[in-house]
Amino acid sequence: MSFYTTLTRIEEFDLSSALSSISDSDISRAIGKEHLSETDFLTLISDKATPYLEKMAQRASEITRRQFGRAIGLYTPMYLSNHCANHCVYCGFNCRNDIPRTQLTLDEVRTEAEAIAKSGLKHLLILTGDAPRIATVDYLKECCAVLREYFSSISIEIYALDTDQYASLIESGVDGLTIYQETYNQELYKHLHPKGPKKDYRYRLDAPERGCIAGMRNVNIGCLLGLDRDWRRDIFVTAMHAAWLQKKYPEVEVNISLPRMRPHEGEFQPGAVISDRDMVQIMTALRIFMPRCGINISTREHPDFRENILRLGVTRMSAGVSTAVGGHTKEEDKTEQFEISDSRSVAEISAMLKERNFQPVYKDWDEIS
Repeated sequence: MSFYTTLTRIEEFDLSSALSSISDSDISRAIGKEHLSETDFLTLISDKATPYLEKMAQRASEITRRQFGRAIGLYTPMYLSNHCANHCVYCGFNCRNDIPRTQLTLDEVRTEAEAIAKSGLKHLLILTGDAPRIATVDYLKECCAVLREYFSSISIEIYALDTDQYASLIESGVDGLTIYQETYNQELYKHLHPKGPKKDYRYRLDAPERGCIAGMRNVNIGCLLGLDRDWRRDIFVTAMHAAWLQKKYPEVEVNISLPRMRPHEGEFQPGAVISDRDMVQIMTALRIFMPRCGINISTREHPDFRENILRLGVTRMSAGVSTAVGGHTKEEDKTEQFEISDSRSVAEISAMLKERNFQPVYKDWDEIS
């Protein structure tokens, strides 16, 4: 049984009615519970829970310290290609946007790898647009052969693949998969993805499970906050998806990312503005609901905000980021997928973490041969 079956049940659930019936006692009880139900999580993301954010923050901080200590894993993305066949209306790589298109050669991949490796990082996230005929699986495998010389962990954030394709990349050195559903609202998804391979909602929805089946060590999911006007429904389903994966594949490290819409090439306007208060509520509710789930905060967020939410559940952060192809070494044609807010280097992020009594982790994984 795939998550789509569970999603169908969730879509039949009267979320509005459930949210309207929440009481103060429901919220207090949910904050204090060790094992939360789906309804408890919904209680914590309701608008009625906002007066309880400090209590939620205290609880989330205690759980995070118990489960993860004060360690924060660091990584950086490497953009290999921005060719794309999709018409995603919210993305700077949309194939209709008039931007320079490029893809790194293997020599350029090595140059980027050498530059990133000098920072000390051993965890890398490689990204492409959705152009499987250009940034082919074979091309990615060739890139991984180079990157394995420099990094102990390589994750991918690319187009959705079949199980066998994920397995072949694992054989080439990939151990992590990041793939966002963007929105779990199927009607909105159709509007946001009018053409291209990504238009297939069900195929993308099942991709995290295919990664688990193939043998990924960690799988990272999420929705792009701001796409849907009803962010609570999107976050609710995201949490249900993560919990479903964690229960069905206990050997896989399941993570959730919380990206907010950022400026990009194009004229798309988000359906909602997600405030800092909303983000705190989302993160603390997720931590209380899923104590063992990794939570990733990217450089989309402002430096001050990233620092202030560290204790609330964060386990991973990106650092030294560029969202342009070859952005770590190239100066020309640096067309980025979206603007970042925190441009600090790895060394600067590391120093900040140490100053706040957190442990920056450059490497936490080695494959035993």
